[in-house]
Amino acid sequence: MSRIGKKPITLPAKVEVKIDGQQVTVNGPKGTLTHQVHPDITVQVEEKSLVVTRPTDERQHRALHGLTRALLANMVTGVSDGFKRELVIEGVGYSTELRGKDLVMKLGYSHEIVVNPPANVTFATEGRQRIVINGIDKQVVGQIAANIRGLRPPEPYLGKGVRYSDEIIRRKAGKTGK
Repeated sequence: MSRIGKKPITLPAKVEVKIDGQQVTVNGPKGTLTHQVHPDITVQVEEKSLVVTRPTDERQHRALHGLTRALLANMVTGVSDGFKRELVIEGVGYSTELRGKDLVMKLGYSHEIVVNPPANVTFATEGRQRIVINGIDKQVVGQIAANIRGLRPPEPYLGKGVRYSDEIIRRKAGKTGK
């Protein structure tokens, strides 16, 4: 058995799950998420928990079992608590601000970079050097954070750029004189 797949997902008090064939809809205080489950995997609601089962011990079924359980657990966490990713901007003249819902960044280019948030994602800034991305879908929050980091990745010599708040940049020694 998959160790991850066989764990039941406990449902918080305000979260409702609706299963319509292979479509699972999770509704909570922060929003609604849906996921299309693979036809071989079955999902059932049993006494305030979700249970994911597989038909056989084939390699593909074992992989789908753990994957489906992890995706559904992330959906339940997202609609109840939400996900958050923090980015830090380091560099002289690098800054960020909010204009309405849009995130406007100055990253050393000749122009400002404007990032529009997708649905169910919000931006917040703490000072001019920190960006907080909040949302209910873990995959979307992580992808937005990766896209913003990719605009000016941190460089190893001076440490300038956009990095995750928990990321450690290994610094390199620069040129040495004679």
